[in-house]
Amino acid sequence: MAELGAHLTAASAGDDRPSIFETVAQDSLMAAVRPALRHLVKVLAESNPGRYGFLWQWFDEIYVLLDFLLQQHYLARCSASFSENFYSLKRIPIGDCQQKPLATAGLPKRQHWKSLLLLVLVPYIKGKLEKLVSSLREEDEYSIHPPSSSWKRFYRAFLAAYPFVNMTWEGWFLIQQLCYILGKAQHHSPILRLAGVRLVRLTAEDIQALEKKSAGATSSQTHSIKVQVQSAVRKALGGIVFSLSTGLSVSVFFLQFLDWWYSSENQETIKSLTALPTPPPPVHLDHGAGSALLPKLKTVCPLCRRIRVNATALSTSGFVFCYRCAYSYVKTHQRCPITGYATELQHLVKLYSPES
Repeated sequence: MAELGAHLTAASAGDDRPSIFETVAQDSLMAAVRPALRHLVKVLAESNPGRYGFLWQWFDEIYVLLDFLLQQHYLARCSASFSENFYSLKRIPIGDCQQKPLATAGLPKRQHWKSLLLLVLVPYIKGKLEKLVSSLREEDEYSIHPPSSSWKRFYRAFLAAYPFVNMTWEGWFLIQQLCYILGKAQHHSPILRLAGVRLVRLTAEDIQALEKKSAGATSSQTHSIKVQVQSAVRKALGGIVFSLSTGLSVSVFFLQFLDWWYSSENQETIKSLTALPTPPPPVHLDHGAGSALLPKLKTVCPLCRRIRVNATALSTSGFVFCYRCAYSYVKTHQRCPITGYATELQHLVKLYSPES
């Protein structure tokens, strides 16, 4: 059995294909960075909503922009994504079996842009779809729309179809990985197939070429003003991307630890280790132009200024509102209307009293 499975981790002298463990590890690297960064932004937004609240509200778009710059830098410089370069891998076009270009040569324009768009947009779209499905399920559970409305039928049809679409997507990846393990495919992921590239290991010539390119970039001088301006802009963008990539490289294991610490499987352990008494009422109140003031009567909703109907509390702040008022406000502003704390729809908690 050991001899039959040896090809999973070791390659022959002429084989430049990475093992399945290397490819899966580089895939999981960026998948672990995103939730860890999301939690860090959430902590900042909850500690100071006025200053960092926009980071939480526009986290997906800001992350896509930073991811675009990061992946563009590595694809242009190393012919690989950030995580692929981290594991000493590079991309080459499909069909280049005899002549493998150096990593510094870059990908052809078509494969470069296909790789960049697939690396950035596929995780973004998938994350947005998961958020949409989660919000639609909450709306369906609380019956926001009348049972006979066309939106209700559309929501239920979409919610019923999404698990099968997602299962087909994940199954496609699993089949591709099995074919890669058995040597029947050049790619471990359908994304690489769509981009028209495959992964190979970096050679000694690639590493030397990358070192020479880095050294030559610092010593090169230009005389044209236009070229100097373009070079300065490129250096500034490159500096930002280099700082981002270096920070990720240094903190990647810390981010993976955060992802594990705040994962759903570890929640019971977290609760047992961080069991604290009930905190006092929030002392920070957001008295901005769009914030709601607390009414004098405890049975009045701070948003609609009427007697509360279907009382619902926000777990982030503890304040109670009408369900429809809280749902509409949180869905639009992603924060508590009283304290300004970063809040999502999942933080709405229905309250049941003996009178009801």
